[in-house]
Amino acid sequence: MADTQTDVNRQAPDAIPEFPMPREPRCPFDPPPALKGLQEAGPLSKVRLWDGSESWLVTRYAEQRALLGDPRVSADTDRPGYPTKASPEGGEGKLSFIMMDDPEHARLRRMVTAPFAVKKVEALRPAVQRIVDGLIDGMLAGPAPVDLVDAFALPIPSLVICELLGVPYEEHDFFQENTKTMVRTTATPAERGAASREVAGYLAGLLGQRIAAPKDDLLSSIAARITAGELTHQQATEMALLLLIAGHETTANMIALGTLALLRHPDQLALLRESDEPKLVASAVEELLRYLHITHLGRRRAVTEDIEIAGQVLRAGEGVIMVNEIGNRDPEAFADPDRLDLTRDARRHVAFGFGVHQCLGQPLARMELQVVYGTLYRRIPTLKLACDLQDVRFRTDAFIYGVHALPVSW
Repeated sequence: MADTQTDVNRQAPDAIPEFPMPREPRCPFDPPPALKGLQEAGPLSKVRLWDGSESWLVTRYAEQRALLGDPRVSADTDRPGYPTKASPEGGEGKLSFIMMDDPEHARLRRMVTAPFAVKKVEALRPAVQRIVDGLIDGMLAGPAPVDLVDAFALPIPSLVICELLGVPYEEHDFFQENTKTMVRTTATPAERGAASREVAGYLAGLLGQRIAAPKDDLLSSIAARITAGELTHQQATEMALLLLIAGHETTANMIALGTLALLRHPDQLALLRESDEPKLVASAVEELLRYLHITHLGRRRAVTEDIEIAGQVLRAGEGVIMVNEIGNRDPEAFADPDRLDLTRDARRHVAFGFGVHQCLGQPLARMELQVVYGTLYRRIPTLKLACDLQDVRFRTDAFIYGVHALPVSW
């Protein structure tokens, strides 16, 4: 293995592949073939980024988990060697505590952990079930075909996170349009910056209202930290912005993309359609999270101390990118990994990351997906795609992968 990595290091500069790598349009659920090739060659490869800098690309599951759990790799975007996703004027910035290291990361994260604890989330399941059933009722009562994204996938997590935070849902068009701009890779730096300021300004105003008149919601809890001197108003706004974006963009795309994957695998869809067994539904959610994965630009870190791994030394000041979509397709971790198998035990996937930075909202995302995948196909057993697969527009122009629209009928 060391010889393989030495060969990688000695490659001519123009032989180092560029990252991200183009996807194969005929296989929208699979990682790019070039990623598979790098994984077969070894767990670590050098790649070139947008600005000409080089970073280590980690393509195998074991090494990804090892590095994500290693305190010698930093999530701080200000660290030397951190592999940024966009140019400095692109306004990538820090999105609250997910781009910080301990102890500040842990201090801020603890402030919003309680509402996402498993018991708290489970108490929300009946309410989420009512939301899902109500949206399905609306689709069945209306004309078909319908766009599953607008009619179903996006409203579910948006309604839930708005209720948790205390953001009026009637403002959803405003924040959804702006957050789409914020995560769109084709947006100009000025457009992303303007959209971010719009939503941040709106949330800052709501936090001010909660300081004056607290309510029973997460914004009020965050506002109380401002009053206590534990957060600045800007820190609180960044925290609220993170929760709002992560609370609806990721799950909405997973609902739509997962539905499309199941429609393309009718044998697996039949398992969900014909069973209401909670264990099967939970297993299906984990397998879809492993098989699909909606973030393709990788979890990025900067090395702060030399690390020896897989026969290679990662030097302090070098960048590291863990591409979870290929880590979750590692045959050493998951047998026949390119096959969708809802009965597989996929709970060890890294879709939510690993270590101290693993996704705070994963209990909520899991519960929402369990309700959706356990309900939609049983209530609409004849659900089908209302266009050719080649006509589905995938979100290759955004940091979060999915579909722009999904026409379905029944």
